[in-house]
Amino acid sequence: MIQLGDDLFDDVPDWSENFAGAKMLATLHSAAVVGVEAVPVEIEVNLGYTEEGKFSPMIVGLPDTAVKESIDRVVTALSNSDLDAPFQFRWLINLAPANLKKEGPSFDLPIAMATLCAMGALEPHALKGCMAVGELALSGNLRPVLGVLPIALLARDRGVRKLFVPSENGEEAAVIGSDLEVYPVTHIREVFDFLKGDHRMDPLTVDLDELFEEHSRYPVDFEDVKGQEGARRALEVAVAGGHNLIMVGSPGTGKSMIAKRIPTILPPMSLEESLEATKIHSIAGTLPSHQALVARRSFRAPHHTVSDAGLLGGGTHPMPGEVSLAHNGVLFLDELPEFARNVLEVMRQPLEDGQVTISRAAATVTFPSRFMLVAAMNPCPCGYYGDPKKTCHCSPHQIQRYRSRVSGPLLDRIDIQIDVPAVRYEELTSMVPGEPSAAIRERVLQARKIQHLRFAGNPRVHCNAGMGAKELGRYCQMDAECHQMMRMAMDDMNLSARAYDRILKVSRTLADLEGAANIQPQHLAEAIQYRSLDRQGRE
Repeated sequence: MIQLGDDLFDDVPDWSENFAGAKMLATLHSAAVVGVEAVPVEIEVNLGYTEEGKFSPMIVGLPDTAVKESIDRVVTALSNSDLDAPFQFRWLINLAPANLKKEGPSFDLPIAMATLCAMGALEPHALKGCMAVGELALSGNLRPVLGVLPIALLARDRGVRKLFVPSENGEEAAVIGSDLEVYPVTHIREVFDFLKGDHRMDPLTVDLDELFEEHSRYPVDFEDVKGQEGARRALEVAVAGGHNLIMVGSPGTGKSMIAKRIPTILPPMSLEESLEATKIHSIAGTLPSHQALVARRSFRAPHHTVSDAGLLGGGTHPMPGEVSLAHNGVLFLDELPEFARNVLEVMRQPLEDGQVTISRAAATVTFPSRFMLVAAMNPCPCGYYGDPKKTCHCSPHQIQRYRSRVSGPLLDRIDIQIDVPAVRYEELTSMVPGEPSAAIRERVLQARKIQHLRFAGNPRVHCNAGMGAKELGRYCQMDAECHQMMRMAMDDMNLSARAYDRILKVSRTLADLEGAANIQPQHLAEAIQYRSLDRQGRE
């Protein structure tokens, strides 16, 4: 805490005389972020005279250490900004509700504004309809904070007229539209002069159409991929139905290259999806400065040394992990068997439920995690099992142990399993470009439109991969020939009930890509071929 000696008050005028007309009590709205949602917090500042005229600050309302330190930052920032600071007062700050733990430095700005009002430097009506968040530097400058988008959405929903945020968070808050006036500020003095009427500021606006158009262009394209027609087809099917996919192939066959181009054929993000993703990245601190929105689907590729908390999320104060940062996008796990077994197993819940629940002693939070899982692995430890040109030196036991690092229950949750062979020399040197991403995406969009109409009345299901038992029975009916084909596959490959459901979902997507009303034998046959690891396990 700041140590204020008596010599600091030598040049200070009679405070009781200067502030005889002060309001002494002032309130201002702010917010805290819990999980991915913001909750309202009311800042109450009360000033009272002390008998000896000494500085007596106190902050209550379950503040953490960073919030308690706000007293030091605020009083120094006000002094260095030629604004009145509450010396010689009993300065009481209450953060309501008192049963919600307050964390972080985002309450600095609203505490400073409410203090100026309590001291009479600002009129009480100046703070009416206002909300503020921001960290103060000792100079009075504003520093960016996390979670501004959920706070802006809360402000809009509660009828707040003016929201003051640090300038680096301005675009992020302004994306919610014209229902809320967002004022990005760089210094506490700007806020004070604006509320006094001595300085003009215009609310910030963001052109969402221009923003989405700018992010619709990608630096990579599927036309750069040489050969690999089978993998390209499987990826098209996976994206069309939102299916999880794993690629098995020797090093250098292009698995990573193909995976990085998946976002180029995904459907464009809706505003709702973009806001969901932006909230997560804002809370995690991965949203770049001055970026308004996550307008492009995320592609997250964590290293295989990631911990289960890094992948799923966690910490003393739970933060989103990679599965949530990939929400509405792609999570790519390269060298899948190299990930720790416990790390892979924690993905079962988000793969099934589309969300992650993290429980701690202080709170339980839920983060959305609806993503498309794409994984890649070698066929064996050396990487060349089954390669027509290079010899594999792994024993059968080594191969089995390597593959067993990926559990059966996890593989069951991956709809499409494909082999990615080496590219032939003729394909590699061909000057004919591959099919561009735009053409593939057009077919994907047509299939997604069919699914959108199919599941229009079901908020739980967005694409074929999300179908449950009820939807499978209704939309994946098979004729006698298909039943016979499925029976043979189940017996021959020893498939689980979950694998049976996955095959039906992929078959439904293949039918949608052709515009077929019902699943045909050719659709089912292709879907069964996309269970390559099941076939190899049988062998």
